[in-house]
Amino acid sequence: MKTEDNMAHKAGDRGFAPAVSPTASTTIVTESAAIHSGETSIPTQGENMPAFYAKPKDADGPLPVVLVVQEIFGVHEHIRDICRRLANEGYLAVAPELYFRQGDPNDYDDIPTLFAELVSKVPDAQVLADLDHVANWASRNGGEIRRMAITGFCWGGRITWLYAAHNPQLKAAVAWYGRLVGEKSMKQPKHPIDIAVNLNAPVLGLYGAKDSGIPQESVESMRQALRAANAKAEIIVYPDADHAFNADYRPSYHEESAKDGWQRMLAWFKQYGVAPQA
Repeated sequence: MKTEDNMAHKAGDRGFAPAVSPTASTTIVTESAAIHSGETSIPTQGENMPAFYAKPKDADGPLPVVLVVQEIFGVHEHIRDICRRLANEGYLAVAPELYFRQGDPNDYDDIPTLFAELVSKVPDAQVLADLDHVANWASRNGGEIRRMAITGFCWGGRITWLYAAHNPQLKAAVAWYGRLVGEKSMKQPKHPIDIAVNLNAPVLGLYGAKDSGIPQESVESMRQALRAANAKAEIIVYPDADHAFNADYRPSYHEESAKDGWQRMLAWFKQYGVAPQA
């Protein structure tokens, strides 16, 4: 396995997605001698998928696993840092490059083109199957599959909802500002509101009241669908937050909401049995 230590990552050393450059002054960079991180390759559906992982350096026994699902920008520096933050909390965190068959987000320098020419071409079924292989990889590389969660942001927030209805082994899920409704297509046959009745794992949804791309009407519709399904799920809406409020490298970052969401996520994992052993 190819690895690299993360003793001295600097914002920009490994790069943020060109579509969101330049980065904001609020960008968080996690540095810790207590964790180990690096690149790896995960066999999936006959191909090798690039991925980034981070874990505590001196783990004693199998680790709880968190699958980290990228924004539309791929596994750039922000998502790698999310993995490092989770490793600092005692998790094996793995972020796979889920667009790798269709293209590279780093080839695009604006969001509309990135979405139209790459993101929209990635089928949900492919993504869910790839995440199953990431879970299998984690179980062979120091992770305990019986303590597995998923979290995702933006595009990955939507995938998080879908995966919670896909993998019966999943114990907990936290979706950050993932789209809940939308037009259906061959590549996206269902949206989170359609699978509320099928959730295998409890889901915490974190949303911003000022997010024009995910209007509060759709959030309320999702709440109603979850109540009707008697699903174990909770949706938190931060009144002063916009879309991507956890993205500290962007102007949309809202520190108070992001910090509260992070603590709620960790508590959600712990509540449903996905926590490091004391």
